[in-house]
Amino acid sequence: MGPGTDVLPQCTSLENGYSKECVPVNSMEDDDDEAEDSDNINQSKAAKPPRNYQPMRHCISQAMLAGTSDSKSTNEGTKSPQNERSQYSPIFRSGSCSEMGPKPYMEDEYVCVDNLREHLDAQPDYSLYGAFYGVFDGHGGVDAASFTKRNILEFILEDSSFPKAVKKAVKNAFSKVDHALADTRSLDNSSGTTALTALILGRNMLIANAGDSRAVLGKRGRAIELSTDHKPSCSSEKQRIEKLGGVIYDGYLNGQLSVARALGDWHMKGPKGSDGPLSAEPELEEVTLSEEDEFLIIGCDGLWDVMSSQYAVTIVRKELMLHNDPEKCSRELVKEASKRNSCDNLTVVVVCFSGDPPPKIEVPKIHRRRSISAEGLDVLKGVLGDV
Repeated sequence: MGPGTDVLPQCTSLENGYSKECVPVNSMEDDDDEAEDSDNINQSKAAKPPRNYQPMRHCISQAMLAGTSDSKSTNEGTKSPQNERSQYSPIFRSGSCSEMGPKPYMEDEYVCVDNLREHLDAQPDYSLYGAFYGVFDGHGGVDAASFTKRNILEFILEDSSFPKAVKKAVKNAFSKVDHALADTRSLDNSSGTTALTALILGRNMLIANAGDSRAVLGKRGRAIELSTDHKPSCSSEKQRIEKLGGVIYDGYLNGQLSVARALGDWHMKGPKGSDGPLSAEPELEEVTLSEEDEFLIIGCDGLWDVMSSQYAVTIVRKELMLHNDPEKCSRELVKEASKRNSCDNLTVVVVCFSGDPPPKIEVPKIHRRRSISAEGLDVLKGVLGDV
């Protein structure tokens, strides 16, 4: 179990040397109060889980997403490159794999919703297609992870800010889950979980992370990290923890927890509404999907403890070119992590953005005519003659 996600800057350098390319989107409004009063947006706006609930593993499904652009060119006879790009519509094909690994019990959970409209019965006029994915790495039992998996999407969709202010709705949902874990008597209030979700509306994707799970975008073979692991030793998290009176001992928050952000864990948190060293607030990252964005990998820390983001992207891209099956890709990542002696539960979701396999990357050949002078040829002959 480990930590989770920070709001990344719009352009950031990755450890593997690849630069992050994240483009801000306009259809997901900022989470301030002004977003709720916006007149420019035309879009309309818990159950308690069984304690031993067993989620379905190794699922695969697909759905098509419509573009989000409502604007039309005043001259429909001419299409600019920008207008052509705005009509790009991802096709979602997702596969997942979750295994217990060497641990004696399973505490990971995940959710895959390829067609968000099926969860919008209360809003029949809501025409925007979307999808939702999440991974939840529990600790202190599976209660918190299971409850979060079963409720967080409904909390997002039911929030008064959705879909007008998506960021605010997602943050509110994380807070609501966190507080519900304290109030629900049927659940162990010492149980906690990390949470990483990917909400896609049209071409716009919002990653929300609290903990040490990770989201990685495969962009023409490059790994683009969309989240930052929330380890207590992370400089920004360390500063926040110590400012709020917490301590880090041997890499653990207050000597107990290996993550700096999590839902639940109320035995470590103060009264509701207070800012404590262990935060449940997610950090957000937005991207606008384009034709170059081939797939998304989200996984719990059992994967990333033994594998770099770039290596995971390389594996998935290679596998997709062989069989074009995201479920087999997720299984291959879990298999590879097991070979590398991961000591944690392993949970991975792979989401493809196209019905076709990734194209082969052609490396242009550089043709150069090489010549040798007469003097050089004489020297070479002399050297070879002496051998």
